Amino acid sequence: MNFQMSTQDARAGDPRQDPQRLLSMAVNESDIAVIVADERRRIIFANAGCTRMFGYEMHELLGRRPGDVLAGPHTDPSTLAAIQDPALDDRSHSAEMLTYTRDHRPRWVSVAVNPVHDVQGRLCNFVTVLTDITHTKLHEVLQYRVLDAMVREVPMHDLLMLLCREVERIAPEALTSIMTVDEDNRLRPLAAPRMPEAFTQWIDGQPIGPDHGSCGTAAWLNEPVMAADIATDERWNRYREIAGPLGIAACWANPIRSSDGQVMGTFAFYYRTPGEPSVLHRRLVDLSLHLCALILERERTKEHIHQLAFYDTLTSLPNRALLRAKTERALHDAQRTGSPLAVVFVDLDRFKQVNDTYGHTVGDGLLTELARRLQGIARTSDIVGRLSGDEFVVVLPQCGADRAVTAVERLVAAVAKPVAVAGVTLHPGASVGVALFPEDGTDIDTLIRHADMAMYQAKTQERGGFRFFSAELNRAAHERAMLETDLRAALGAGGGLQLHYQPQVASTDGLLQGVEALLRWNHPTLGAVPPLRLVALAEECGLIRQLGQWVLDRACREMAGWRRRGVRVPHVAVNLSASNFLDTALPEFIGQLLERHGLAPVDLTVEMTEGVMLNPDPLVLATVQAVHALGVQVSLDDFGTGYSSLSHLHRLPIRELKLDKSFVQDIEHDEMARALTVSVLRIGKSLGMTVVAEGVETEAQRHFVAGEGCPVMQGYLISRPVPADELEAWIEERSAAAEPLPA
Repeated sequence: MNFQMSTQDARAGDPRQDPQRLLSMAVNESDIAVIVADERRRIIFANAGCTRMFGYEMHELLGRRPGDVLAGPHTDPSTLAAIQDPALDDRSHSAEMLTYTRDHRPRWVSVAVNPVHDVQGRLCNFVTVLTDITHTKLHEVLQYRVLDAMVREVPMHDLLMLLCREVERIAPEALTSIMTVDEDNRLRPLAAPRMPEAFTQWIDGQPIGPDHGSCGTAAWLNEPVMAADIATDERWNRYREIAGPLGIAACWANPIRSSDGQVMGTFAFYYRTPGEPSVLHRRLVDLSLHLCALILERERTKEHIHQLAFYDTLTSLPNRALLRAKTERALHDAQRTGSPLAVVFVDLDRFKQVNDTYGHTVGDGLLTELARRLQGIARTSDIVGRLSGDEFVVVLPQCGADRAVTAVERLVAAVAKPVAVAGVTLHPGASVGVALFPEDGTDIDTLIRHADMAMYQAKTQERGGFRFFSAELNRAAHERAMLETDLRAALGAGGGLQLHYQPQVASTDGLLQGVEALLRWNHPTLGAVPPLRLVALAEECGLIRQLGQWVLDRACREMAGWRRRGVRVPHVAVNLSASNFLDTALPEFIGQLLERHGLAPVDLTVEMTEGVMLNPDPLVLATVQAVHALGVQVSLDDFGTGYSSLSHLHRLPIRELKLDKSFVQDIEHDEMARALTVSVLRIGKSLGMTVVAEGVETEAQRHFVAGEGCPVMQGYLISRPVPADELEAWIEERSAAAEPLPA
């Protein structure tokens, strides 16, 4: 009771407790805008909150309709019509609407319209309450919708289009654009739903950089760029002619940054009239940039996972799994359309030597460059993949035999160009095999296997070439098995194996300086087996050690026979393979041979290829040094054809260099060959080594190498390789005729 009395007293004596005053204060101090209109919807009152929200003073509102005052160029007409519909005069209704302030700034509001009736039930007023929902619109609507779509795994393009449309719904006076920056630092449009298509197409592929419009400059500087008036902004000089006719007058671009601060793309607002972004637009962009970054980083993560699963990490080519899937689709299309298809198997020659000599960094660089070259010559429809190591597969849809020849020739030529990796210049080559659909197989496994077989044939016959698979290859596989059996028998009984000898003579007087032993195999049914094929066969079936020992024994035996018969042969040279020098028993075997045949160490020269010199295995170096320690001369064959041989000359006790015949044969018409020949001669002279020019076939070649001071030569001009008895007759005939080679 006392409380009631004190309250009444307070109301009576304290004007601060006046209910009318309190109500007026509550209405005016609220952040909510309250507008009271008469029955004709003409404003008769607006609270102070309305002034703060929209900037209008009371006298500017009186007598006007709320919709006429607050609507703007992008207010939705249907929403405005709904809240003013006379049919709703008898009940309350609400809506969300884009309104505009006195200074034309957009503001999203929630509008609630409540009709007021007098005691007789007649409509007398409308009370409109407007609540600013801009912040809610930005976060609860925009962010919720986009994040919800991300959770549902909506594709990136659809996500970005959704984001742009939601932004443009909130700020319809702006046109949005989202672009990414590709690995070549060029802009690529991702989403621009309301932008003129001509502008989007034109900007696609434009570089980023200073003075490249708002987006290109923002991406270049990694900071926002505002062009309030494109007509006068110098950064738009090269783009103004395309933007102006399309009605683009201003642009505000912001970089989309990854979590580590790197630029992934740009988010831009374009305007039809000059001007700068409003506060609402700035808040929209802040939120949109965050969402764009989430979307683009998620896409990059997905792409990275896909890359790891289906692409080779070194070369970025499709790996075995993706290559198989793509090829199976191509085969399905070929079967459906009846079109041909070629499968090309590519194997890099001497790749192990590169890795062993220069390390895996150089080897990886070589593989990466090879992959780039294969992609560079491939058509859009071609499939290029890496199987493993130095093995690649190229699938050529709609490609028959004739077109495949042209394609493979281009491929081989592209691979053979010099490669500079980590300061090392390499001269690569590849052996290539081709299998055709449907002739050589109708499924991927068969075609790759047959292309591999064809590649193997190319490698054994001539490195750097190519072969097509055929039924003959199957026969060749059976033939190889037969050859292995026959070679084992020949090494045991000597059947068909023999040595031919090619003389080496002095360039000055033509006197015999020595002979080179060359292996020949006359197979009883196949006839002459090429030496390269014979050596490759021995390597593959594990007979190279026995073959090397057979050649050494036969050469020493025939040299001993010449000594007994007084035939003047200064020494015999025997070429051994790299595998022979991995045999630590080789020096002891040579020592026993010399002793058994009564020969001096100077009677024998051991030739090795550059592959031996480049082999990093310490066993090779120890074996060569042990052979040299016997007093046997060591010669380097085919000098100049391998990888940077000069830098390895000091590793081994070499006393003779053999200038490769490819240089000699080009002397007459190739200035580079002449220069290289002179260089090798000078290298040999400066190192105290004898240089032997191989492959001298013409007088011009002989005259050049002799004139440049080459001490020894061999080739068809002097004599073809001949059997031991014919060599002996050749020596006796020249000796009797006293016909030294003219100087």
